[in-house]
Amino acid sequence: MLQELFIAAAAGGNAAGLNQMGFDHLLHEMTTKPGEFAVSWIVLMTLVLMSAASWYWTIFNAIKNMRLKSAADRVVNAFWEAPNAQEAIRVMEEQPRSEPFSKIALDAAQAAAHHQRSEAGGLGETLTRSEFVDRALRQAVTRESAKLQSGMVLLATVGATAPFVGLLGTVWGIYGALIKIGATGSASIDAVAGPVGEALIMTAIGLFVAIPAVFAFNFFSKINSATIAKFDAFAHDLHDFFATGSRVR
Repeated sequence: MLQELFIAAAAGGNAAGLNQMGFDHLLHEMTTKPGEFAVSWIVLMTLVLMSAASWYWTIFNAIKNMRLKSAADRVVNAFWEAPNAQEAIRVMEEQPRSEPFSKIALDAAQAAAHHQRSEAGGLGETLTRSEFVDRALRQAVTRESAKLQSGMVLLATVGATAPFVGLLGTVWGIYGALIKIGATGSASIDAVAGPVGEALIMTAIGLFVAIPAVFAFNFFSKINSATIAKFDAFAHDLHDFFATGSRVR
């Protein structure tokens, strides 16, 4: 009978200890004892901010790429279907300020017009029309390609560092468990469940923050590469058009 009572008491202690490993218990402890959980608060708030920032840029880039994809073919076709260069330029000027293909076309048109006006002043002797348009197109493609990278550095940073931020919380939780074992002289679940639960939770949060950021970074990197290739193809055709007066097919 006495042995059964000891077993029941141990089981009850283990059950009570396991209840201390939940996220709700961790939040309760962090709220009631902020001084003891200062490192945990810092780690948790850092992960929350990293998650919020990565999701913001994920949604922002998703919306931006959807709009760009839906407008790309329409804008390019509108340029080539215009009856003359003046009409094509007018159509490009009507596009939204954030639309990249029209801005590349306008830069090429402005470069060609500027070169034509300045030929008498010696610009034509320094750079040919083809070279001048090519330089303008390179700058335009570089500028618009850079705009596509908005938030990509942050997504890469979150994907690479969030697990280690969570690991800091893990190490701190294990350190707390060891301190508690040394103070109580007991390695029972009841003694170490809280710190170990904190460690596991911080690891999980770090992974939950990092994994979506990594997927988003890889997804948008692939989309951006395809879009930049379209920039280059359009710029190549624009160069032929403004340098020779006709599109080379």
